[in-house]
Amino acid sequence: MKKKNLNKTGLLVVALVLATSGVYAQGAAAITQATSDIEAYIEPIGVLIQVIGGVVGIIGGIRIYNKWNNGDNDVNKELIGWGGACVFLMLVPTFITAFFGL
Repeated sequence: MKKKNLNKTGLLVVALVLATSGVYAQGAAAITQATSDIEAYIEPIGVLIQVIGGVVGIIGGIRIYNKWNNGDNDVNKELIGWGGACVFLMLVPTFITAFFGL
């Protein structure tokens, strides 16, 4: 009797392994497809981020110029924040490209 139960258990384990191997193969294909889709969008998104950074830089520069001409005291604080934001937006595409290994 025990040998018969052992055979049924062995068959059940083999059936489960074979049934789940197809699921893993589909998951790997989906991950590969998602990776290729992301790689296709990296460059256009990087260019878009740099354009947004340029627009934000111009607007921030105009705001700082107006504050400076009006004699506001917080021009230095505004300048540091604006410069940091511009540097961040210009470096993000580089880091994204390096992260995905493109």
